[in-house]
Parts: sequence; structure tokens; C-alpha cells
Amino acid sequence: MTDNQMTQILTYTLIFMIFILITLLVVFIYVKVKERKQRKREEIKTDENMPQETQSSNIATRGYNKQSITKFMEFDKIEDNMIVQKNGNRYLMVIECQGVNYDLMSAMEQTAVEEGFLQFLNSLRYPIQIYVQTRTVNLENSIAKYKKRVDDIESMLRRKEAEYESNKQSGLFDREEMKAQFYELTKIRNLYEYGKDIIYNTQQMSLNKNVLNKQYYIITSYYPSDLGNTNFDKEELKNIAFAELYTRCQAIISSLFSSGVTGKILDSNSLVELLYMAYNRDEAEVFGLDKAISAGYDELYSTAPEVIDKKIRALDAEIEAKAITKAEDTVAKVRTLRERKLEERRKKMDDIIDEMAKMIVKENEAYLGREVVQESIKELTKSRQERNEQEEIAKEKEEKRNVKKEKEAKKPRRTTKTA
Repeated sequence: MTDNQMTQILTYTLIFMIFILITLLVVFIYVKVKERKQRKREEIKTDENMPQETQSSNIATRGYNKQSITKFMEFDKIEDNMIVQKNGNRYLMVIECQGVNYDLMSAMEQTAVEEGFLQFLNSLRYPIQIYVQTRTVNLENSIAKYKKRVDDIESMLRRKEAEYESNKQSGLFDREEMKAQFYELTKIRNLYEYGKDIIYNTQQMSLNKNVLNKQYYIITSYYPSDLGNTNFDKEELKNIAFAELYTRCQAIISSLFSSGVTGKILDSNSLVELLYMAYNRDEAEVFGLDKAISAGYDELYSTAPEVIDKKIRALDAEIEAKAITKAEDTVAKVRTLRERKLEERRKKMDDIIDEMAKMIVKENEAYLGREVVQESIKELTKSRQERNEQEEIAKEKEEKRNVKKEKEAKKPRRTTKTA
């Protein structure tokens, strides 16, 4: 066997081994991919059989982001007491209503309520939605307030007991005074025991999850597309929507008042609570909105001051500043006019005195004689002319002095050079 034949045999053998190795590698990769897909299917089935809390934790570990979460929500954001939907193409405003106890009313009162509600329905010119939300009564905050108040009463009771025992042992107080102190101590002790009973009963009531409370809401919507083809920007459209929805809600509240139903427009924080209760019915019973915000779950919700409130405050400040400036200018103007009139009257005082003197002399012409009156008038006229001449001379001197000062001010000043 020659060397060339040996080389060819080795080459073919090597190629065959490489082909077998590649085939095994492809089969290995295929098996691994299949096992991974099977494992994912098993995890999905396991998650479907798990409780809701475990599913939530698994979702958190899979790397879901805000974008994937907001796809499940039917609103974009909450702004200026409105719910914004469809990228600003729809705005919602919500009215919270306090119902009336219809069953406890008399027949006439029930008829009045029905007529008032009928008038409300007839006055509607736009669509509305009536939403009823059932909530479990959470008495945790009330229990905490009760406990704090009872703790204060208990500390007061301990101080009063120590004070009473000290006064009793001192012997400095008579029987009537000790009786009054004992009465005061007994009153505080009864108050403390009453507070403890309230806490116990409230805690027992909070254990009953069937205690429910219903909240009634009326929702009205506005579409900026109803304006037609306009050149308004988003900020202007938002302001128009706010004005329109606010007007509608106020009209609804006024119409409902005739049937005994009161209402108020929900602010942004109340809207957040409403949506939180709607999207988290099970968790909201034990994990309220205040706890969720304190735990840092408010990344999608901004608690900054409302833009409308900022605009109102800025406008009020501008109005107040302009009002103060106008008042100061008006007062200064009036003062200047009065001072100017006073100065003019002071300058004309001598002339007025001369005129009044002439009138007095003329009125007494029968007693003084005609010649005396004429001479007196000539003298008064002469004194007035002399005073006018002196004023003219003084004015000319003042003008010359001013001209001289202007010339001196225009002369170039000599400067000394220093080596």
C-alpha cells in the first residue's frame, strides 16, 4: 500500500468522524431546547395552580416592566382632578354622591325624591355613568386613634390616682375637698373603662369581613374631538376639557340636590384611591392605599401639586401685586394733586387777601366815604403790582442762576498730571 493511499484513507476517516461529531452536537442542542420548552410549560401550569400572592411574586421575578403593566390599565394618568384616557383623547371627571335612606322616608318624601330624580334625568344633555363600589369597612385607623386617646386617658388616670393618694395621706384637705377629688378620679376611671370597651367592640367588629360599605359615583366624560378640526395644543385642550367637565359636574350636583342627594367632585388623590380599590379589590382590604404609597408602590403616580392649583396661586399673587401697585400709585397721585392745590393756594394767598380786602372796603363805602374807598383800592392794587414785580424779578434771578449752573457744568474740568 502506497503512501498516497494511506493518506486518502486517513482523510476519509477524519471527515467521517467530524461528521459524526457535528451530528451528535446538533442532536444534543435539539434535546436541550426541547427540555427547556417543557420546563417552561410546567412552570406555567404550576403558576396557574398557585395562589394569587405566589403568582404576583413570580411575575415580579420574570422582569415585567412598566410598559407591560400599563397595557392592562384603561387610563393613562390622573391630572387636574381628571382621569386621562386614550392619550388625551378622552377625559373623565367623577362625582361622589351621598345617598338618602329611601326606605325610611314617608310616602310624600319618597314622591319628592322620585320627582327630583326625574327632573335630574330630564335635564341631562350628555351621557353619564353610574358606578357603585363596594368596600370592606377597615377600622384599623379608627382603632389606632382610639388606642392613642385611651393611652392618654390612662396616663391621666395614673397621675390623678397618685395625686389623690398623696393628698389623702397628707391630711391637709377636709372631707368635702377629698370627696370632690374622689368624684373627679371616678369620672376619669369610668371614661378609661368606657374607652377600653369601645376598643374591644371595634376590634371584634373589624374581625367580621362581611361589614361592607357602598360608595356611589357619577362619571361624566368629554372628548376633545367634539371641537372639530382645531389648532389647539394639548395644554389648551386639557384646560377646555377641565372647564367643560367642571361645569357639567356642578350642574349635576345642583340637579341632584333637589332629590336630597349631595355630591362633590373627587380630587386627584381621591381618584387614585378609587382606581386603587377597583384594581386591587382583594389586597385593598388588608393593604390600603396609604400603606401602598408608604411602601413605595407609587412609581406610576406623582404627588406633585396640581397644575391648576399652581396657576391659581400664581394668578392670585399677580393680581394682589398689581392691586397693591395700583393702590400706591393712586394714593400718591391724589396726594400730589392735593399738595399741588395747597401750594397754588398758598402762592395766591396774598392775592386772595387783597381781593377780600377790596370787597370789605366796598361793602363799607357808606361809612368810609367814596374817596377813602377809592384810595384804599388804589393802594391794594399798587401793593399787588409791586408783589408781582418782585416775583418776576425773583423768577428772572432764578433763571439766570440756573443758566449759570448749566454753563459751569458744561465747562471741562482741569486735571492734574502726575509723573
